Amino acid sequence: MLKDIDTFKDLNKNDLIYILKKEASKICIMDIMKASIFLNEDAKYVQGSYKEEYLKSYNEAFITRLKVLKDDRKDYTDQLDCDELQEAVKLLNEQEAQVEAGEGFDPGFFKIYKLMSIYTTFILEEAVHPPGTPFPGGFKVKYENGVYLCPVKENQKDNPGAVCGFCIAEQDESLL
Repeated sequence: MLKDIDTFKDLNKNDLIYILKKEASKICIMDIMKASIFLNEDAKYVQGSYKEEYLKSYNEAFITRLKVLKDDRKDYTDQLDCDELQEAVKLLNEQEAQVEAGEGFDPGFFKIYKLMSIYTTFILEEAVHPPGTPFPGGFKVKYENGVYLCPVKENQKDNPGAVCGFCIAEQDESLL
């Protein structure tokens, strides 16, 4: 159903969360286990000084939020910008094709990554990576004065393998 978003012209958040929950119900414990293994394997390349912080943040952003999505009972009546949503889904579908070809993320992790990226951006209106998420150089995502600030947004916004292009975080200008 998520792949069909480009056929919708008028969606509100309740419509989208219904679709996301249907997709989330297809994620099984094996997908979650594979995603956790993928994150741990991926973290072996992270410097020891922030490896624990990295794992905590990525587990929070993706694995833990899956339960948050499934348990979300709020009434979201706000309309969505369907053009922005369609662009995000298009990018994620392109990334999914790469995953299916054996490139990039583990397929189990990608299922979760895709849903959480859309959920946090379009439903929660939060940055995909939560505040405190570490990046190389000791930089972190911040939340200041109602704005999410990302240390890598500018460098990654055109990266076809990242979700930075539609994430609501702004570039942390103090790092430019």
